[in-house]
Amino acid sequence: MDRAIYIAMTGAKNNMLAQTARANNLANANTTGFRADFEQARSMGVYYGDGIPTRAYSQTERPATDFSHGSLNLTGRDLDVAIEGDGFLVVATADGSEALTRAGNFVISPEGILHTGNGLPVLGEGGPIILPPLEKLQIAKDGTLSVQIQGQGPEALANINRLRLVNPDLENVEKGEDGLFRLRDGGEFIDDPSVTVIAGFLETSNVNTISELTSVIALARQYETQIKLMSTVEENADANLKLLQLS
Repeated sequence: MDRAIYIAMTGAKNNMLAQTARANNLANANTTGFRADFEQARSMGVYYGDGIPTRAYSQTERPATDFSHGSLNLTGRDLDVAIEGDGFLVVATADGSEALTRAGNFVISPEGILHTGNGLPVLGEGGPIILPPLEKLQIAKDGTLSVQIQGQGPEALANINRLRLVNPDLENVEKGEDGLFRLRDGGEFIDDPSVTVIAGFLETSNVNTISELTSVIALARQYETQIKLMSTVEENADANLKLLQLS
């Protein structure tokens, strides 16, 4: 069999992987604080012994993340916060480890624990933030949480905790399959007092839907080209077989 079919196969495979990344971006175009994923593949020469490569296969590069900021949308909701500029919120994952997110759509569980919209405990000074029964919650620019305890007047605001806000070097940050961010070396996050938040706002996804849709269409055309090449190789193989039979 002509080895060209393997070249086309690797191209089609990486087109499918790229389509997966782009489709996931489009699916999260309305997800609060979502960061789009990049995809990239390059040609890798195939060496046989000491000679020069006669063929080049397609190989996927390590995926990267677009860390550009989304826009801020006014919600007016006390439990919504958006980070101004660079930085992240710290949350606890299901396995008890720490991770980063830009999604500030908070909710309060029946047990009084502050969670993100997808159910992850928000971390403050000393661990997960636990709130008493309250009438009102205020979140300051530095992440300080002040509550009006249930049954008390608005003049009785009390500071009870503070959001953990960090700003690690993005070169050391990677995105997991769960959409959360972690340090590549698995180190601990260091709080950064320069990171600020704004209450009553949410950050939108940074996905450019027009760009993503254009990429999906282009990748589909590339995939069709690779499949057509595989069909052409198969036709050539059949023609060669017939010539051999005649001889």
